[in-house]
Amino acid sequence: MKSSLRDLRAKAELSQADLAELLGVSRQTINAIETEKYSPSLELAIRIARYFESNVEEVFHVD
Repeated sequence: MKSSLRDLRAKAELSQADLAELLGVSRQTINAIETEKYSPSLELAIRIARYFESNVEEVFHVD
């Protein structure tokens, strides 16, 4: 699953560790999502989208 997480995080000037702490996950989880090695659970996807004041479809998409 593709995501715009890396771009959103960079625009917010957050490190992977910063975002992970805000979301209650590990930095490795954020890295795995950004490198498309892991698809987040629906709950985590919603938390990510809400944090960036977006919706899930804008953050995550399937090619």
